[in-house]
Amino acid sequence: MKKLWLKKALMLTVALTMIVPMLAACTKKEEAVPPGQERVLRIGMPYGGGDDSWFRQQYVEAFEMANPNIRIELVPAVNYEDRRYEDDKDPKKKEPSFKESWKKILEGANAVDVVISDAESFRQLAKDGMLAKLDERMVQDKFDTSDIVPAVQDGIKAMGEGSVYGLAPTFNSSALIYNKKLFQDAGVELPKDGMTWDEMFALAQRVSKGEGKDRTYGFAFDRYTGDPYYSMTYAYMSPLQLQMFDPKAEKMLVNSPNWEKAWDKVAKLYKDKVIPTQDAMMMDGPPQEDNPFAHDQFLSGKVAMMLTDMYYMNGDLASAARNAGKIKNFKPFEWDVVSVPHHSEVPGVSSMININNIFSINAKAPNAEDAWNFIKYVNGEQWAKVRSRSTSYEMVTRKSYIKPKEGLNYNIAAFYNVKPVIQSSNIRELYESKPDLSYVETFANQLFNEIASGKKTTKDALKEWETKGNEMLQKIKNGVAIQPPGVPGGVYR
Repeated sequence: MKKLWLKKALMLTVALTMIVPMLAACTKKEEAVPPGQERVLRIGMPYGGGDDSWFRQQYVEAFEMANPNIRIELVPAVNYEDRRYEDDKDPKKKEPSFKESWKKILEGANAVDVVISDAESFRQLAKDGMLAKLDERMVQDKFDTSDIVPAVQDGIKAMGEGSVYGLAPTFNSSALIYNKKLFQDAGVELPKDGMTWDEMFALAQRVSKGEGKDRTYGFAFDRYTGDPYYSMTYAYMSPLQLQMFDPKAEKMLVNSPNWEKAWDKVAKLYKDKVIPTQDAMMMDGPPQEDNPFAHDQFLSGKVAMMLTDMYYMNGDLASAARNAGKIKNFKPFEWDVVSVPHHSEVPGVSSMININNIFSINAKAPNAEDAWNFIKYVNGEQWAKVRSRSTSYEMVTRKSYIKPKEGLNYNIAAFYNVKPVIQSSNIRELYESKPDLSYVETFANQLFNEIASGKKTTKDALKEWETKGNEMLQKIKNGVAIQPPGVPGGVYR
């Protein structure tokens, strides 16, 4: 063992003696920047404070090494470190709105240069004229966007009402994964890209079969039997952009044909045992404790189709493929993915593709040139090439580097051949000014579960939500505080 250790140490020493001169040769032309002569590039972020090492490793360190005359500072719009020690019980202290927090770091003598925002903030900042257009810079520098996922690039352009105000190096997305064996056993054709929700639900009906513990279900919103209402709302209803209340939050809008149609469609699938409920899965028998995938509806072979994200693909799914022969009580099967279904009213649009980090230039940036160089770097080909090897839950936006990991082979284009939802209205400010609005939706969860279990009709449930919701909206309008669910005197009886 000692000889082996010495051999490894010797090999490492030889390797270092070769690498160090190479690094020196690569950097010998770079001269040390005299103190006080470096330029500062300030990057504004939505939240921060405390440990920023992850962000620096992903975006900052390599850029600073390539540009030793530039030092990057991270500036959060909302600083959790500062707020940690503030007196939140002071009645005179008013919490600043998100818009006010952004304005504080985007204006003034010490304004940030780069702005990193999520889709909702980005759209509002661009609309308010707080971001610089990038179109001319991209043309002038011949910045290549031909390899960028159209869903991301076109989505950003749509949020900027036809102009490009930012670029996104990564995005999150989901796809519809399916179990080939269950379809073959049922004699049903396999799913395909570009299905509507109605087409997918029809397949799910046909592939569902069996009773009790032998029951296999056609579809699940995720791998766990979670809350039916919230799973449905995010994946199925969001693209329809049905409004819960009017723009002033004074009148409920849920008691309508469109709401009834959407709720009825999904609730029927629960009642017909096409989508599993937690109660149904428990009735099938206790999970096998010696099977690590017993609680996973897809890997356990209980559902034929399921919505899934890249984290699942690169995690349990890849692990199961690598170790299938070692996993007790696990029967491997063939699977593939297709794009998330869409509504015929909004063709190709999915709520399950998200652009979370959009890089822009402050319209009042003191250091706009360095800001543009930084944005080009993190959205460039080399950065995408390196990042694509390490990310487990996001994808880079350059298609050339979006590939299945761990030796898997599947239709990975299904994750990006859709279009994101472009919200028709920004209600963040409304919720900031009336925070109790979040309680209005608490009725919906209970009511939808009652529909799915057959205790109420959809029409009656939506009418009840409308009535209770309007009562709450009136209280909120009049400044009457609403207690949260579960609190004596709260929204639930």
